Amino acid sequence: MHRSFSWSYRSASVSRFGQTVCALILLSLCWGCSPDRYKAQADEEVYKIIDNKWDPNFGQRVNYTIQDVPAGPNDVPTSGAVYSGVLSLSDAVSLATANNREYQRQKEQLYLTALDLTLARHRFARRWFATVDAGYARDEADETVDAGGELGFNQTLAGGAQIATSIALDWTRFLTGDPSASLGSVLGATVTQPLLRGAGREIAQENLTQAERNVLYQIRSFNRYRQSFVVSIVDDYYRVLQQRDSVTNARNSYESKVELRKRLEMEAGEGRTARYQVDQAEQSELNAKDSLLRAQQTYEQRLDEFKIRLALPTDADVVLDQNELKSLEEAGITQPAYTLADALGAAFARRLDLANSIDSVDDAQRKVMVAADNLGAELNLVASAGADSGGGTEFNRIEFHRGDYGLGIEADLPLDRKAERNAYREAMISLDQQRREYENDLDTVKLEVRQAYRKLQEEAESYVTQRKSLDLAQQRVAVSPLLWEAGRANTRDLLESQDALLLAQNSLTAALVDHTIAKLNFFRDIGVLQVRPDGMWEENTHD
Repeated sequence: MHRSFSWSYRSASVSRFGQTVCALILLSLCWGCSPDRYKAQADEEVYKIIDNKWDPNFGQRVNYTIQDVPAGPNDVPTSGAVYSGVLSLSDAVSLATANNREYQRQKEQLYLTALDLTLARHRFARRWFATVDAGYARDEADETVDAGGELGFNQTLAGGAQIATSIALDWTRFLTGDPSASLGSVLGATVTQPLLRGAGREIAQENLTQAERNVLYQIRSFNRYRQSFVVSIVDDYYRVLQQRDSVTNARNSYESKVELRKRLEMEAGEGRTARYQVDQAEQSELNAKDSLLRAQQTYEQRLDEFKIRLALPTDADVVLDQNELKSLEEAGITQPAYTLADALGAAFARRLDLANSIDSVDDAQRKVMVAADNLGAELNLVASAGADSGGGTEFNRIEFHRGDYGLGIEADLPLDRKAERNAYREAMISLDQQRREYENDLDTVKLEVRQAYRKLQEEAESYVTQRKSLDLAQQRVAVSPLLWEAGRANTRDLLESQDALLLAQNSLTAALVDHTIAKLNFFRDIGVLQVRPDGMWEENTHD
């Protein structure tokens, strides 16, 4: 009879244990969120951080989300479709903003920096945990079933205090169905408060402070990158058009020399022109043909390279809009209304990279303070409490009056601080280095602004000079045939006038493009270039 009961008890135990294990497995599978949900939570938290830290003076808050996050209503939409047709400047900048690979990497770096901050903040949040375990053992004499779990949280307070609490449960009573076995529970808590080393908000929150500032720095860096990016795309666009214009000029020059050679051949056949003049014309024609071929190859190469910057395949059927260059030619050049002093003042106030450099000195100063704190003695005040439930059926009541409570201190005397000493000296040296780095950055900004200002003046003067040179070359080409027919010029004079025209045409286009890019570089270097939602630029003069 006893044996029969024992078997029945074991069977019930095993059955209940199996059910519990299955329940635990199902709970483990279903408790957590799906991967998509975790991703959505991360995206929401990251972009909430970025949006809150984004100062409007940095630039418009657009085109900064990574590709697998829904774009904002004003963002340039990303598309993997192959573009074809005539590509305007604004279309090219939009395509580059949406698809350029380096631009995507910069957006991802911004995301990852904010993602690091979410973890740094989490370390000061209440971090819950829950564990469940179950076990079954059997030998010749007996079998045992046990199960338990623990629920609690850990938290670091702003001043450096560490709190750990948990409640542990013994579920054996539920598994065995034995009224004599209790569901025991134990409640415990520990608080550790630093009194010396590691105490205080500035020390305890240093890592969090740095993570917060890193996001701000990366937002600035991202907007500084966007300014340089749009200038580089515009530069590349106009350089391709400039080369295409060189092809057009080379073709016109070649056709003029073909026409001149044919005319000289006809006159040589009539005995009115010496044969050596025909040879001169033919030699010049061959040189012009070679120049045309090389100009065409250079144009195709630059166009293919530009397609890659737009993340388009090199065989994409696109051409750049020649009207963009014509618009520049019609508008001519305009000079920004800045003195050198005004430009330097704007750069000191607006350059985002310089702001990062200044703030990095503050970071280095904090690191020295933290390193100095680590040299001291460690003294912690530790408080603990623990209580369990009563036996029998009193499993639902914690007996606090019978609990264990304690209060004490933990001390670590500064007998061995070699590593901390070295870290302190390294922090001091890093501070000096960062100060010098800021001074160098300040001098570099001054140099860049002065260079950009001088470059702008130089390109403006160059454009005026090349404009006059083209006018003279056109007059020379118009007059040379008349002088040649009057016997006051020879074939070499005609050929040289055509070569001079080609050179003047190419030089004027180059001067126009150089001035346009120099002006954009000037706006970028003094910090007033702002990027619009479509990726294009505007000058922001607001304080």
